[in-house]
Amino acid sequence: MNKYWTLFKNGLMRENPLLVLMIGLCSSLAVTTKFENGLGMGLALTFVLFMSEVLISLLRKLIPDSIRIPVFIIIIATFVTIVDLLMKAYMTELAKALGVFIPLIVVNCIIMGRVESFASKRTVGEAAVDALGMGIGYLWVLTGISIVRELLGSGTFIGMTVLSEEYTIAFFSRAPGGFFVFAMFIAASRAFRLMAEKKACAVQMKNTLLTEGEQK
Repeated sequence: MNKYWTLFKNGLMRENPLLVLMIGLCSSLAVTTKFENGLGMGLALTFVLFMSEVLISLLRKLIPDSIRIPVFIIIIATFVTIVDLLMKAYMTELAKALGVFIPLIVVNCIIMGRVESFASKRTVGEAAVDALGMGIGYLWVLTGISIVRELLGSGTFIGMTVLSEEYTIAFFSRAPGGFFVFAMFIAASRAFRLMAEKKACAVQMKNTLLTEGEQK
């Protein structure tokens, strides 16, 4: 059980695809001008990643190494097509807002990286937990950036006006604003990880001293 919990936590923070691994950034920064866009993109990628990792893990012993990459792309493209068609049918406005970035999930480095380095070598359970951790890790960063950019750039949240126009800063609605907010998230996550590491070292040192004291 601890193994699965560790795998899940890795995706949330320690190996977060955006804040730590820094892959799949283009689409991430492009769609984060509104909360709905960030949420939609995050859920779409999480679904594709989960289904792809699980299926590839199931078939890993049947896929020849010589054609594994084309097979992976076909599997990923199948689930991306499902998401794209469902969005166009039931979430037209969101599909228009995300535009080409939904089809481009096929070549997203996060998905290709995880299915190649993880799902193709691990059990179905491990692949499923890894996909959930990575997907939710991607989702919370994307929605967090979207909330900050929409609130400060447009003064709105989920269609409601929160800040009057005179308090908004157009910079956050533009590409440089996206990079700036993303950098702040990276800095905050780095500080959090350093604090956690120092706390863990302090606890370990304390336990070591107590053990040595008992032995004496």
